Amino acid sequence: MSEPGEAQLEALQGRLCYQFSDQTLLKRALTHRSVGKQHNERLEFLGDAVIGLAAAAAFYERFPEADEGVLSRLRALVVSGQSLAAIAKDMDLSSCLILGESERKSGGRHRDSILADTLEALIGAVALDASPEKALEVAGVWLRSAVELASPTDTIDAKTRLQEWCQARGEALPEYTVLEVSGSDHQQSFRVCCRLPSRQCEAEAAGTSRRRAEKSAAAEMLSQVSGQANG
Repeated sequence: MSEPGEAQLEALQGRLCYQFSDQTLLKRALTHRSVGKQHNERLEFLGDAVIGLAAAAAFYERFPEADEGVLSRLRALVVSGQSLAAIAKDMDLSSCLILGESERKSGGRHRDSILADTLEALIGAVALDASPEKALEVAGVWLRSAVELASPTDTIDAKTRLQEWCQARGEALPEYTVLEVSGSDHQQSFRVCCRLPSRQCEAEAAGTSRRRAEKSAAAEMLSQVSGQANG
């Protein structure tokens, strides 16, 4: 196990747009369970609630005409593991993770699930270091770009959109195959292949559940055929 130095933590806090009064809270938030008993999962639990509320409030204000179902799906889109991991990568969070040796050697520093969980733990730590109100404010800053880019049309999941794309062209429906299941029981990763039989096209993606992996693979396929979709 290796911990980030003071300069790294100072730079990270600049990227987080928050300066911790209690540095032990910051380090706890960065510590994965592979290190031992003093890890970040309780902070993650707290942060998950704060981020969900921050996203809900942002979409409530942005789309005053949207119904509860659309708002719920927009929130789920922005607080998904993939979305939070992308935010964590923009902050270069991986360089400051505190991991056990086995997790570090297996590439955990760049694993989306660990990055997303750590981001949640960090906002949970902000809630304890300052206040829930401050944590909501900071989470709103982190989510701002994702919220601004999101649209109610995005709430139709990629599998549905790909199926409709195929049906509109009279083509065979997509086929999904699980290629690999890895990880422990409580932290599995699924790798799935999406195939369009009529075009002999394939796209692969991974996710923390089969359903999420299939959606990601469908999104990748949509990206591949976007030229035809726009034609």
